[in-house]
Amino acid sequence: MNSITALAPDYLPMKTLQIPQDILESARLTIDQLKQELAMLLYAQQRLSVGKARELAGMTLWEFRQLLATRGIPVHYGVEDFTQELATLRELGRI
Repeated sequence: MNSITALAPDYLPMKTLQIPQDILESARLTIDQLKQELAMLLYAQQRLSVGKARELAGMTLWEFRQLLATRGIPVHYGVEDFTQELATLRELGRI
């Protein structure tokens, strides 16, 4: 039996999910691949933000966005995201 433990800061509680080895073998997935698949699914369903999904996947934001692109999963880019990026660009003096 394999376990998936979510990584979180020390102040957050942790949960462990146990996956039987034969399930992983049948799916032909490693633990890391399973975490990536779960992260993409929850992101595509808009249940996780891109930041939380990339944490679950154990990837950088750049790596996770590349993975989404290879799967044809669109990036959720809302008004709030645009506003934050616009503010950042103004702070950096780029606009």
